[in-house]
Amino acid sequence: MSDNKPYDVLLRGGHVIDPASSINGVMDVAVRDGKIAAVQKDILPASAKDTIDVRGRIVIPGMIDTHAHVYRYVSGRFGMDPDLVGVQSGVTTVIDQGGPSCMTLPGFREFIAKPAKTRVYAFLSSYLVGGLEGHLYPTLYSPDGINVQAAVDAAKANLDLVRGIKGHAEIGGFARWGIKVLQMSAEIGRKTNLPVYVHFGQLWGLPKSGANGEDADTILERVIPELRPGDILAHPFTRHPGGFVNREGQVHEVIKAALDHGLKVDVGHGSHFSYRLAKVALAAGIVPNTLGADMHGYNTHVPPPPGTPAEHADDEANPFFGQAKFSLSQAMSSMLALGLTLEQVVPMVTTNAAAMIGKQDEIGTLKPGVDADVSVLADQRGKFLLRDNEKNQVVAERLLQPLFCLRAGKRYDADASILPEAIAA
Repeated sequence: MSDNKPYDVLLRGGHVIDPASSINGVMDVAVRDGKIAAVQKDILPASAKDTIDVRGRIVIPGMIDTHAHVYRYVSGRFGMDPDLVGVQSGVTTVIDQGGPSCMTLPGFREFIAKPAKTRVYAFLSSYLVGGLEGHLYPTLYSPDGINVQAAVDAAKANLDLVRGIKGHAEIGGFARWGIKVLQMSAEIGRKTNLPVYVHFGQLWGLPKSGANGEDADTILERVIPELRPGDILAHPFTRHPGGFVNREGQVHEVIKAALDHGLKVDVGHGSHFSYRLAKVALAAGIVPNTLGADMHGYNTHVPPPPGTPAEHADDEANPFFGQAKFSLSQAMSSMLALGLTLEQVVPMVTTNAAAMIGKQDEIGTLKPGVDADVSVLADQRGKFLLRDNEKNQVVAERLLQPLFCLRAGKRYDADASILPEAIAA
């Protein structure tokens, strides 16, 4: 008789937050045939083949990591297993930022996106070489390393997978080539009508000849006029020169106008994040739209791929070396510790993230009929220590930790080896 039950899975009694449906309260979530079937109070447990008690837990649409690096092996130390940062970390969708290029996109589709249990999208690299370890090989990332038309053609032919373009605006590149590389990335974005995700904060380091007259504090004001509404400014809280906060400790005046014009902001947490500078930006009213974790093999201490040269295997001098363990939910906890509310943070990993890639009708929501992508989080209370890569510390009174997720209705426990443990303050 169990086959006659209307639901396959019932998540019972959790605190459901679905900004897309204006739901914020204790609800049950029912799943049938891999789709959301119902979100309402007091669904009978007997109506489901499998009932999971999630009382006291937070239940949200499947989390979307807007800044991942999952072109494993091909992008060197950066590339991680998509399921390690995805479903095994309670995240149902990851967006690779600049791993594949027009040359390497077929391999990304075949060997990364297709076999992954996690839903995978990509922002196509502007550069022919894609997301190699550019901080080690900056000469690959000059204007000569970009073919605008090839990138446009590849993106347009793969819109099911490619949802944006990745570019860079940082002092090392500007000192070498000026704004030309960024202008070419913006051109690709215009010709594909896809959003451009722009990295701010030092990446390649200065050439031996120095800054060549460039000033990191002028980059933002020069780049923003090249961008369109919907383009994304990344790493607002970077500890490196060239971010939202200038050397005088003030938020650049152009930022507010840019946001009013429709540009978006992604945290891109990872190795760049500074609590010190985040407090300055948040105090100035700069609230990010999305919250990419920006995990990669350097800032999670994942062993380097086989064959990595010894001098690059564990280089603490590089700008990315950082946290031993990290996660998207830990980044959410950072935002809460900085004074944002849960109602502000959840859209960053759900509705806003889905809108960033034009998929708001398919993911980032628990509306009946969409794929049953659901993340279930523990909401621990107490005093927990969080650290950034400047070795600043904050004490968080709430710590969000992933327990499991449903990806198209199938359960995956959050058992990734990279997930951080709670550190009591």
